[in-house]
Amino acid sequence: MMFPPITFDHRSYYIAGKPAFLYSGEFHYFRVPREDWQRRMELFRQAGGNCIATYIPWLIHEPEEGRFVFGEGQRDLEGFLRVAAEVGLYVIARPGPYQYSELIYAGLPRWLCEGYPQLLAKKLDGSVLYPFSVSYVHPLFLEKTRRWFDQVVPRIAQYTVSRGGPVAFTQIDNELIGIHTWYGSLDYNPEAMGFGNPQGRYPRFLGTRYGSIDRLNVAYGTEYGDFAEVRPAAPGAGAPVARRARDYFDFECANTADYGKILADMLRERGIDTPIVHNAAGPSMNAWFLELCERMGPDFLLGSDHYYTLGQDWGQNNPTPQYAVRVFESLEMLRLLGCPPTVYEMPGGSLSDWPPITPRDAKACYLTNVALGMKGSNFYIFTGGPNVPGTGSTADVYDYGAAIGPFGDVRPLYQAQKQVGLFLKHRPWLAAAERVTDCRFALDMRQHRSDAWWVDVPEVAFTPPAAADFLRKGPLTTAFCAGLSPTLLNLDAEDWPADTALPLVVPCSSVMSSEKQQRLVCFLQTGGRALFTPVLPQFDEDLQPCTVLADFLGTPAMRKNTPGQDVRLTIAGVENVYANGDLFFYENLPPGIEVIGIDEFTGKPVAWQRGQAIVLGLRWFHAMREHERMLSALLSRLGLRQRVACSNPNVWTSLWSDGKKSALFLMNLLSAPQEATVSIDGRDLGMHRLKAMTVKVVEF
Repeated sequence: MMFPPITFDHRSYYIAGKPAFLYSGEFHYFRVPREDWQRRMELFRQAGGNCIATYIPWLIHEPEEGRFVFGEGQRDLEGFLRVAAEVGLYVIARPGPYQYSELIYAGLPRWLCEGYPQLLAKKLDGSVLYPFSVSYVHPLFLEKTRRWFDQVVPRIAQYTVSRGGPVAFTQIDNELIGIHTWYGSLDYNPEAMGFGNPQGRYPRFLGTRYGSIDRLNVAYGTEYGDFAEVRPAAPGAGAPVARRARDYFDFECANTADYGKILADMLRERGIDTPIVHNAAGPSMNAWFLELCERMGPDFLLGSDHYYTLGQDWGQNNPTPQYAVRVFESLEMLRLLGCPPTVYEMPGGSLSDWPPITPRDAKACYLTNVALGMKGSNFYIFTGGPNVPGTGSTADVYDYGAAIGPFGDVRPLYQAQKQVGLFLKHRPWLAAAERVTDCRFALDMRQHRSDAWWVDVPEVAFTPPAAADFLRKGPLTTAFCAGLSPTLLNLDAEDWPADTALPLVVPCSSVMSSEKQQRLVCFLQTGGRALFTPVLPQFDEDLQPCTVLADFLGTPAMRKNTPGQDVRLTIAGVENVYANGDLFFYENLPPGIEVIGIDEFTGKPVAWQRGQAIVLGLRWFHAMREHERMLSALLSRLGLRQRVACSNPNVWTSLWSDGKKSALFLMNLLSAPQEATVSIDGRDLGMHRLKAMTVKVVEF
């Protein structure tokens, strides 16, 4: 069978030039008995699947240094690729170096981690971070990786789509940076980072960022003689320490981008001509890969992992509305990075038997991801089986509760995956459809990774991590409960200020770059309408005073409410708005400003409007119907034309259209049945009843 190449843009995948969903399942050739490869692949194809993915573990193919084993039993990679081709399934090849996948040493060879301790990642105090946490750019690790790639990559390359084979994508590494931060630290390996070496990675990074050592000393409050003397610092209070912490995290992200580019170049040099892909370990890590996306260019695709439970320590153990908001933010972020929103690890089971992954929960999860923009997915895992002896870190048999059991039994979860797979297969128009929206929310990508480095800075009234959290738990959740149809825009992009069609909500921290503030000013100057909440920025990203936006709006004074002081808010005509978060009053308002929100007890302004800009000094966590009415009232003042009306705030909606066909997703992610009356642009779609934990699709 010949495989046409799979292409992509930010909207969709395309197979032979036609829009299509990528519907993939993780299928480990080294775990599934060879005699059952074809049957299980056929089962996935019958479920609507068009692709499978597999790790290719270094651990099993080079069990002793210099002795490579391919082509026998559980190590027959090429035989596996041939069977996939015969069945007609594309393949995502994942040669590492890292695999994780509950393999010992995370899929790296034992001899590598135990025999070469100098290449392990280090903590700030110089101790080893973890026995298999490697320093990515350590020269010795890269040398060993090249030798591994010398053996494995040509075997993959001969089966790429361009050569008539099934391999459509090749992944670099796995869940980058996780192997460090999961064990409590970034990587401070002195040899890899080049501490003390004028040509080392860290000194060169600082030199590029600051230009002169004098500028760095001013920022850090230090007296270094040159960049080679600078060392990372432990977290602490104050702006100088925050700058140092931010710089080292940015360095880690840039260093990881270098590593990713090195791996990609290794793949290209050895014959891989497919697009290169990578998966963030979850929505909270997507923004860690801004530098990687920039370095890799347009033939690179970033996806994310969207688990809703892997054990009882998760916040929720089924796909809840909180899960949906994180999914929406994640998929939108991937779209804004130029990628078709893809979930490279969609729950196809769980490492833990309890809490369970049930077919109903899983189907609701899958359709929620589709409703919120997913265009490609890969079930982790579709099927498992026995580990190569001595390689499993959890058990001899890798079960994972997958749809196809380790010994080939078909489980109820398979039917959920089949129902969704056939739904997508029979609606290719939906793959390239656009989401119908009525309001936009600003996304500051760097703000969404600030929780990885932020330390206490007393003069910052509202921190970047707090603002990122606020976007999800406040305005976005309120918007979905109010029946609004939001989309996100990237504050770093240059083109969005010219689009003034929809009102914009901007969750601001006290920290925002002057460039982003100026784009917001430009947006307002060209006729845009915006709600800023809960503060206006006072500092740039270097924590230097920067009030471009506040100056444009009249530089009002701001004061945070005293904790514990009772308030009763009326905002935009909505009484008794619940103040369950930070509250900021605005004082000495200049002429031309209309007060539209006050504390009834004191009369102090909490919301005001100037022209087409509204400032609301409330950080709320969505809880009350008044929050919905408040947001709708404020956006109505900015010209909101709501597209979807839903009578039940517990039923969330998402409308998609290609201009000819439309599909409205109704999401009930609660444990009780719900019903709602729905209309679109005044067109009555009637009453809809939804069982607990279900997603209904209305097509018209």
